Order: sequence, then structure tokens, then C-alpha cells
Amino acid sequence: MLNIRKRLSTKLTLGIMLLAAPIFILALGVLYTQSRHIIREEAVGHANSMLNKTMLRVCRRLSAVENATNANSWLIMQNLQPDSLLSLTRRIVSTNPHIDGCSISMEPDFFPQYGRYFSAYSIRENDTVTTVVEEQYEYFVKPWYKLPHDMRKPVWVDFFDDTDSLEVALNGMIASFSKPIYNKEGKMISVISSDVSLSKLSKIISQEKPYPNSYFIMVDREGRYHIHPDSTRLFVHGIFEDVDPRRHSDIIALGHEMTAGNQGSMAVAIDGVPCLVCYQPVPGTSWSLALVSPDSDILYQYNKLTYILVPLLVIGVIFIIVLCHRTVTQSISPLNSLLEKAQSIAAGNTDIHIPRSQREDAVGMLQNSFASMLKSLNFHMGIVRYTTEKAQQRNEELAEATRLAMEADKKKTAFLQNVTHQIRTPLNIIMGFSQVLAATPGSAVSLNEGLSDEERKGISSTLKYNSNLLNRVIMMLFDSSDSGLSEELMSHKLDQVPCNDVAREAIGYIYLHYPHLNINFESEVDDAFCIQSNRKYLMLGLRELLYNSAKYSDGKHITMRITLTETTIRFIVEDTGKGIAEADRELTFEFFTKVDDLSEGLGLGLPLSKRHAQNLGGDLTLDEDYRDGCRFIVELPLKL
Repeated sequence: MLNIRKRLSTKLTLGIMLLAAPIFILALGVLYTQSRHIIREEAVGHANSMLNKTMLRVCRRLSAVENATNANSWLIMQNLQPDSLLSLTRRIVSTNPHIDGCSISMEPDFFPQYGRYFSAYSIRENDTVTTVVEEQYEYFVKPWYKLPHDMRKPVWVDFFDDTDSLEVALNGMIASFSKPIYNKEGKMISVISSDVSLSKLSKIISQEKPYPNSYFIMVDREGRYHIHPDSTRLFVHGIFEDVDPRRHSDIIALGHEMTAGNQGSMAVAIDGVPCLVCYQPVPGTSWSLALVSPDSDILYQYNKLTYILVPLLVIGVIFIIVLCHRTVTQSISPLNSLLEKAQSIAAGNTDIHIPRSQREDAVGMLQNSFASMLKSLNFHMGIVRYTTEKAQQRNEELAEATRLAMEADKKKTAFLQNVTHQIRTPLNIIMGFSQVLAATPGSAVSLNEGLSDEERKGISSTLKYNSNLLNRVIMMLFDSSDSGLSEELMSHKLDQVPCNDVAREAIGYIYLHYPHLNINFESEVDDAFCIQSNRKYLMLGLRELLYNSAKYSDGKHITMRITLTETTIRFIVEDTGKGIAEADRELTFEFFTKVDDLSEGLGLGLPLSKRHAQNLGGDLTLDEDYRDGCRFIVELPLKL
């Protein structure tokens, strides 16, 4: 067994090492390479997105200058007076914050009083606008005048004016939107030029950058810098200057792409620093804007990955070693596991589980044989356990049935005793008074001769009361036996029942038992109001409610009330008395149940009344919020 263990562990260890080590190294290499490619692609997208966003801001600013110039240029023909032209340039600069200066320069000798030259000029200095007539100089050769004059259309012009002493430009760098003005005969009379400070435009462009050390550059068609972080290169130096074509061919290629007005991105080494440059032309101008992002910023997270790679290699080797060890352990562990489980089964514990193995060697076959043996053993023991549990369940059910039978027998005995008492009491009274009345004159039991008419009426009333009481007990026993389908079928034989008449008849029935009772009757419906119901069962229910109120209340404050809702009619019987205790309310509608075993009755009145109401499609409930006694509510539907 030891030799097998050693050979197996050696084979598994060598196999896993030979398989896992190359895959692990290859995966790390692919991860490292792909990470660089993905990061660079993301950087290109991020840089282009930032470049597009910045280009939109530049275009909005240039468009605002163009729109303001075009919107006011037609006023020149309406105001061909020197003062008016001065006011017009001032208004253009004052009302358009994107314009730093505006000039209207007339053709030679247009205003003889000013000589050959007249140029109205307004410039923004800090928060104030200064308007002057420019000093006479040969502005006809200036690019902002000559270019639109020669091309006969509006153009953007960038130029360097070293004579400018105002703060509109840094070192004289100005971008102007120049538009020629023609009279009705088509002759050019002047050029209106709106100036933008390239230094201010540079600040706007440089507001946002995707990486800490990234920056923007802008060149014109000749490759001269208009925007650059090194201000010494602005306008007087170009992208092609001081560049060795053999060593910096990438910069030369970038310059040709930008001056040609193309759009794209490329990797360029600027001042020996590898950078990603994204570029695109500025619409409507001869300029090209580029975003330069050093590779050190772009690949910052990638370079940090190198510091992770070495620990990852160490962890990977440790993981492979641990994996080899675990694999060997798991390969041999089934034998030890089977031994432990076999010993446990021998000790009588069959609740353990032996899983089936997918291995086809001897260890796998042995494990599957043990699993089949344990499954068969558990199956047969389960049958024995099931039989035992079923027998125990039947014994428990038999014990429960015996207990219920004994309780039923006790209830039957108590009920029979109660029935016997309820029948024997009135029957004894009736028999006793019958013997008195039936005795012949002169006999020993005869009292007829000494009875007055008043006494005879009292005896007659007592006989009648106990006869009615006996009849009520017999009728309740009959009703309690008439349960289930027979009563339900009878309840469905519906009549047109006048609600007030039924209530009065029930009250009249109670007066037969309690002639001195005071019952108050209130109704919200007319005497002609009828519902479809069964008169018999409705009458029985109302009689029982009134009878209980007469028997258990003070007998002086009993009320029968009829009310209406949208869909039902309610017969409400309430009284003033001791009521029903909260602990006994759950037993109120239970058959053969009385709160007080010594009280009169069979425990059938309220349960029968509830059953009658339910068979009529309604219900009987006890109002638990009523505190002065008892209030029962019979609620029946208006329409069945």
C-alpha cells in the first residue's frame, strides 16, 4: 500500500506540474500583453473623447464670434459715418464676451478728412472696452485685411503683430474672423474683423485634460504653434523646426497629418518622451488641434501591474504545489474514508452516506460496492422503520379516537341528564296540578272546594307556562336533530316575508311566556317591506334571541330593532343585564354548551339560531363592543 501511495503521488505531482506550469505562465503572458493593449485602446478613446469635448468648446466660441460679426456687418452700410462705425465696434465688443477686439477698416481714402487710412477699433482691456481710431499705418498688407480682400469671402486669419501694445494678445498672437463688406454696386468698401486672443483660447482649451501631464497643441497650415505649453515656441516656431527627419520621422509624420487637416491618433516620441497624440482639424479654420498624453500617464496602472506579477508568480507556484498535494490526498482519501464508514456501520450507525464514485479503478469499484451495500441496508431498515412509525401513528389515532369517544360519551350523558331535568321539572309541575284539579270533591287530595277563581286562574297559567316550556324543549330537540341537508333544503323554500310582521309575531310569542315583559320595537322599514326568506326559520331564530333576553336580562330594557344597509337587513335584539363574559364568548354558539351548568336550558338556543341564519344566507353575530348587556345581530341579504 505504501508503494502504491508513493507511485500515485509521484505521477499525479509530475502530471499536474507539467500541465499547470506552462498554462499558468502562458496565461500570465497573455494577460500582461492584452492588458497593455486594452489600456492603450481605452486611453485612445478617452483622449479622443476629451479632444472632441474641447473641440466643441472651441467651435462654440468661434461660432459665437462668427455669428456676432455676421449679425452686425449689415449695419456698416446703414452707418457709414466715422462716429457710427466707432460705436458699432464698441457695441460688438461690449455685447459679445467671446470677442476681445473688433475693427472696421475702410478702403483707402474712403473718408477724405482722415486721409488714406481709417480704421475704427475697439478692444477689451480687463473689464473695460476702449474705442479708438487706429493710428495711420499700412494695414492693407496685413493678413487680416489682405486675405479676405483677395479671397472675397469671410476667413479666419491668425497673425503676429509685434506692434500691438494692448493686452488682447500674448506676444501679439491674435486670431481674427475677417469679413469683406460690399456696397450695393458690389464694390468692397471695408473689412470688419473680430479678434480673439489665442492666449485666452489656450486657457479655455487647457481647462480639462485626461491625464495629469497631458497638454494641448494647435498648429496652423504651415505648422507654426498657436497653442503650446512652452510659450517660447508660440507662433514663431513650428512643428517641423529642429527636427531630424531620420531620428524623428514620427514627429514629421504627425506634422504632415495635422497640417493636411486630417484626423486620427498616433504614437510619437516628443522630446524623447513616448506619447499618444490624438489630433483633428478645427472646422472653418486652417488650424489643427492635438491632445498629447505621455505614455507614463496612460500606462501608469499597467506599469504597476509589473509589481503584482512577481508576487503572482510566487503565489502561483505555491498554489500549484498545494494543488498537487491536495490532489494526491484526495486520490488516496477514499480508502481511508471507506474504512472509517465501514467501522461506523459495524458500530450500528447507518445514517452515514457513501457517494458513488466515477472512477473506474479498484478504489472506485470498491467505493461503489460499499455505496450499493449501504443503500440496500438502509432500504430494508427504512421499511422496518416505516412499518413501526405507521403502527405508532395508528396507535396514536386510536388513542385520540378513544379519548374523543369518551368525551362524546360524557357529553351525551350530561346532555341526557340535562334533557331529563329540563323535561322532568315542568312535567312534575303539570302532573301535580293535574292531580289537584282532577281530584273528586270530598277526597283526601281534593282542594277544589276551597279554591277561589283567582287561584284557579293561577294554576291554569302555571300549567300553560310549563306546557309551553315543555313544548319549547321538545321543539328545540327536534330542531337540533333536523340538521344538515333537510334544514338547508327547507330554508331554500322562500316566501315574501314582511319584516315588521315577523318581528311583532316573535315578540307576541315571548309575551305568551312572559306576559308582563316590556319589549321595545323599532323599525326603519315600512310594514309593507318584505324580503325573500323562510318565515319559519327566521321566526325560530328571532324567538330564541328574544327568549334569552327575557330570561337572562333585567326584563325591562329589551329592544327589537330593524335596520337597513345597502345590501342587507338587520334584526337586532339587545337587552340590559349581566351579558356574556369575554372568556365565555367563544363557546356562545357551540351546541350543547352552557356557560353555567346550573342554568336553565339545553345549550341549543343560540347555536340553532346561528344555523338558521346561515342557512338563510346570512349570519348571527354577537356585538362585542356592546357593554350594557347583550346585543345579537341577525343579518340577512336583501337579494339571494
